[in-house]
Amino acid sequence: MIRFTPFFLALATSTAMAVSNDMQGMDHSQMDHGQMQGMVEGQMQGMDDGQMQPAAPSESRTPIPVLTDADHAAVYVDPAGHQVHDRTFNSFFLADKLEWQDADDGSTLAWDLSGWVGGDIDRLWLRSEGERSTGVTEDAEIQALWGHAISPWWDVVSGVRQDFKPGAPQTWAALGVQGMALYNFETEATAFIGEGGQSAVRLEGDYDILLTNRLILQPTAELNAYGKNDPQRGIGSGLSNAEAGLRLRYEIRREFAPYLGVTWNRTYGNTADYANDEGEDRSETRLVLGIRMWF
Repeated sequence: MIRFTPFFLALATSTAMAVSNDMQGMDHSQMDHGQMQGMVEGQMQGMDDGQMQPAAPSESRTPIPVLTDADHAAVYVDPAGHQVHDRTFNSFFLADKLEWQDADDGSTLAWDLSGWVGGDIDRLWLRSEGERSTGVTEDAEIQALWGHAISPWWDVVSGVRQDFKPGAPQTWAALGVQGMALYNFETEATAFIGEGGQSAVRLEGDYDILLTNRLILQPTAELNAYGKNDPQRGIGSGLSNAEAGLRLRYEIRREFAPYLGVTWNRTYGNTADYANDEGEDRSETRLVLGIRMWF
């Protein structure tokens, strides 16, 4: 780009004034456009070419330094995961399901609670779920698990599970993974080894669909499978039962959201046969109404 010096500007100004004076003294009726353009071009060609050269850069200008690796490191941050871990202990509690269900045999209170205490990498996890129907606890369990983060989104958990109902209390060893799969799909997969050589596997998942900023639709699913029959507790080998749900909640506050929905439960194989012997249906659909909260 050409840099115009003060001398050139002064020269151009005087030339323009001279041309203007010459043009004012002429009869414009006798001069066409081509003649006017030729006069201006003639004046410009008469200038010294040296006057058109760009001006030399100022000696006082500081050159821009070349970027170093330290400069790049200060701007670009590695998004691979945690860069710094502190030793601060935090805690979290979630009542994902605390609900009333309209069951075939009467009203049922169901819960699904979880929480943790610890740091960024290692945490103590507590889980509990169960049901009470007509004032009687039919299913109840609690888990205490130690979780270790293996990536920003996944933990390995291990610990114990204690069943209180149905049947006599039973203790299990637990090992599994939990975390967030693609598209924010919350997932838990846990294997259990119980007393008497019993084994079990549980898969759980849920997903939040934001209809609005506060109105959220949550599909859920749970599968349970066992290694062998347990008639005392009404459990058969293989795929035992499955539950699918659809809950619509409104977050009055992010920490507090009432919801309503529907669940579908079904038993399979020998578990379904045990249910028939007790006069229960193989499948059941329930209307649910509850509260979800966390702190």
